[in-house]
Amino acid sequence: MISVYQLKSSFQKLLLPIVRFLNTKGVTANQLTISGILLSLFIACAFWYADQFHYLFLALPIGLFMRMAINAMDGMMARKFNQCSKKGEYLNEFGDVISDMIIFIPLLKFENGLFALVLVFILLSAINEFAGVLSKAVSGDRRYDGPMGKSDRALFVGLYGLLCFFQLTTPHISLALFFMVNILLLLSTYIRISKTNLS
Repeated sequence: MISVYQLKSSFQKLLLPIVRFLNTKGVTANQLTISGILLSLFIACAFWYADQFHYLFLALPIGLFMRMAINAMDGMMARKFNQCSKKGEYLNEFGDVISDMIIFIPLLKFENGLFALVLVFILLSAINEFAGVLSKAVSGDRRYDGPMGKSDRALFVGLYGLLCFFQLTTPHISLALFFMVNILLLLSTYIRISKTNLS
């Protein structure tokens, strides 16, 4: 199934020099993970006030790209420089879900006419990640399957921010977008569950 996650290895190669540089400066994987959570809080705050300062809609595409980079780098840092730990893994998984929730909550403000649909999007996003983590707990294999995994959701919300910035959103467009994304989230979760080894 097509997913942005499939580009992860190529993205990591581009980030490798930065990871090596940060390691020489004593930066740890857990510090990067915490930085990603703090960045998510900043993105959410900027997004919340985008109705007052229109340019803040750009915090979504720019900030989410930066967050994706940090998310890629913390894992690279842990693997390449022997920083893997249960604490780090827990922080990474917990931080991803919390970060998503923080960033997605302002959507309820800007799409109040689609409150239920957006709320379903937020809940399904959490359930989707839970399905991936639960797969590891059950079978030892963390599932990242798309078509609406973490990276795909970041791309979607980033594009939403661009549409808002260029004033291209309408109630009908938003309805179509969130309906489609929710269907893809259900499909993504189903795939993760079905590919989990339960034998």
